Amino acid sequence: MSKIAVVYWSGTGNTEQMASMVSEGAQSAGAQVSLFTAAEFSADSVDSYDALAFGCPSMGSEQLEECEFEPMFSACLDKLNGKKVGLFGSYGWGDGEWMRNWVDTCKGAGAVLVSDGVICNGAPDGDAEADCKALGSALA
Repeated sequence: MSKIAVVYWSGTGNTEQMASMVSEGAQSAGAQVSLFTAAEFSADSVDSYDALAFGCPSMGSEQLEECEFEPMFSACLDKLNGKKVGLFGSYGWGDGEWMRNWVDTCKGAGAVLVSDGVICNGAPDGDAEADCKALGSALA
């Protein structure tokens, strides 16, 4: 049984909903899942998991949330080489540039991305729910 951490930051609740859907998909595929907010997770925990899903909405000019999520994620980055990783998040404007940049950052660190980043505009709908569950399943 694989052990997966789903780590997220959410301002409006949309990315939190996505995190729950990713967790559900991983559990349905037989994984043991732990759900964390960005404030509850640290780089010291990365090695305890077989795979990680990180979720953060687009903020400002299409960037990761800067106060809690980005510092936590940056601290984890050096430990992602060879690790299975999935990315997800919601946005309200733009075209998903923050996710493309985030994917490139993870690839540059040697992470093994299990799928394209999962994004949705606003609250997750049926398509986003299916994509989130598929992401969780791919991590498992």
